[in-house]
Amino acid sequence: MKKEKAYILLARQEGISNRKAKELIDKGVVYSHDRKIKIARGLMPVNSRFKIEEVPEPQILFEDENLVAVDKPPYTTSEEIARRFKLPLLHRLDKETSGVLVLTKNEEFRQKAVEEFKNRRVYKEYLAWVTGIVPEPMEIDFPIKVIKTRSGAIAKVAPDGEEAVTKVEPILAFRTKSKVKAVIETGRTHQIRVHLAEVGHPIIGDTRYGGPEYKRVMLHHHRFKLFNYDIISPEPEDFIMREQMEPPRRRKKRRKK
Repeated sequence: MKKEKAYILLARQEGISNRKAKELIDKGVVYSHDRKIKIARGLMPVNSRFKIEEVPEPQILFEDENLVAVDKPPYTTSEEIARRFKLPLLHRLDKETSGVLVLTKNEEFRQKAVEEFKNRRVYKEYLAWVTGIVPEPMEIDFPIKVIKTRSGAIAKVAPDGEEAVTKVEPILAFRTKSKVKAVIETGRTHQIRVHLAEVGHPIIGDTRYGGPEYKRVMLHHHRFKLFNYDIISPEPEDFIMREQMEPPRRRKKRRKK
């Protein structure tokens, strides 16, 4: 069967430029036969059909003279949000992580906020869907070391890593999966992802750290508290619809008597 590069086939199907098609695949929103297309230049049958996941627009959760808190959608980088609002980031979220993202509007406030981060006086609460049943609260304090590679940063638990503390509480369990709350006292790269994977509960969709395939990394920055600010991002729909976390079961055919 004749094959062609995925981004070229997508461009033909959607009537868009090759560049735009490649951007969509790199963003992680293109699927074929319910499987995410990860390599834009990968060869695929010429009769392949694609589905593009719709990405919500970022919404403002709160704004005043000091900051803008944005409800970041998945598949969008923190840097894209910064360019869109033309403001510097106070912190970052991974591309597939959704939720509260804060940008600052003046340098005086920014410096004070940075000090709060350094002194661990910022509350950062996340929600995550993980594999396995999490039966009780736990505190994970494995040190984390970050290694920079061509494909991006990789974090791992290592004795010579930096201190990292994550407090985890179960919210509910559904068959072989759990939704948990994770509060981080430190802000290491991929901290929640690495810590949950290390205790045997990798985040669904986080294939980099041992999680099963899913449409995205199921991690959401739910609540952020700084000074007198208390900002909440509502759970996204894919977190609430927990039935989607399980593949459909095939019905057994009844034998005729």
